[in-house]
Amino acid sequence: MRIENGSGTLDAAGADLDGPRVTLRGRWTADQGPAVERAAADIAAYGRGQPVLVDLSAVLRLDTLGAWVLERTRAEIEGAGSRLAYAGARPEHRILLGEMGLREAEPKAPDTRNPVVRGLDGLGRRVAQGGAEVLAGIAFLGEVVAAAGRVARRPRTFRAAALVNQLEQVAFRGVPIIVLISFLVGGIVAQQGIFQLQRFGAQSFVVNLIGLLILRELGVLLTSIMVAGRSGSAFTAEIGSMRMREEVDALRVMGLDPIEILILPRILALVIGLPILSFLGSLAALAGGGLTAALYGGLTVDGFLARLQAAVSFHHFAVGLIKAPFMALTIGIIATIEGFAVQGSAESLGRHVTASVVKSIFMVIVLDGLFAVFFAAINF
Repeated sequence: MRIENGSGTLDAAGADLDGPRVTLRGRWTADQGPAVERAAADIAAYGRGQPVLVDLSAVLRLDTLGAWVLERTRAEIEGAGSRLAYAGARPEHRILLGEMGLREAEPKAPDTRNPVVRGLDGLGRRVAQGGAEVLAGIAFLGEVVAAAGRVARRPRTFRAAALVNQLEQVAFRGVPIIVLISFLVGGIVAQQGIFQLQRFGAQSFVVNLIGLLILRELGVLLTSIMVAGRSGSAFTAEIGSMRMREEVDALRVMGLDPIEILILPRILALVIGLPILSFLGSLAALAGGGLTAALYGGLTVDGFLARLQAAVSFHHFAVGLIKAPFMALTIGIIATIEGFAVQGSAESLGRHVTASVVKSIFMVIVLDGLFAVFFAAINF
């Protein structure tokens, strides 16, 4: 860089600049970072209290770092009440400088509303957003049903291999963790029940407690929560990654329906796999409860099984299995919607994976409560 002192020079717009003319030479690129910073400091020093013209005609190369440093220097000089102008810039340099231009964000107007009004406004916006998400979920469910109808009319188009692969990922590979967690939870519930019922000499009734609780509520609920955290998050991450790499758009360009290709096999795998996992989880929880009852309650295995058979019937078992497909459908719809909502950044992917798990668990619990009220109303 060479500094030329002069006066009465003209900037690109033709306005008189009574100040020094600074000629930049060489490469203003990232690999010359320290030299670029020193040169920018010299320009800022020349521009204190007087306008300065920066001549870019001798610059061999300018990248984003060099343009940003120049625009930062211009902002500093103009902030001090002076002026900096460019001359001799090639068109690509002017475009880059324009893109790197520092713009101050407009100050946000203070909210002078009453705090109660602000709170109600925020609550209303969240309720409206929740309603919009529910409507979007219903619309997406309609698309899935329509795609299922098209596949039913043309069975050869269904990707059976994808369904088998998803069943392996959802059901087969999920068995160990679900059986282990269910076994431990069943043991914990039985232990706490025994400790409380021992006060009344009724520890044998712990079999009724764990039998009804696990078969009707806890088995399917616990399994659904674990599936939402394990498989639901995986669905969102997989589809979100495909969105980021524009693979979903590529499917549409090739004339393929992403709902049929990506969504149907995953949702069907959940609908088939979750009842199986719930059944296995319930058995594991009952086994954990029986072992705990034998260790802490003095019940024999034969006594536990006999009392369990007397306490529960098939319709208690059916209640849990009836819930499972609906919970699986809910998890699948939420997970795939969040996957399709991913934008082109890792931050967006992480945000939607988190939202998928939280919304799925919330809706599973709400759905379980609705089923509990319904079955109580029909005395089932």
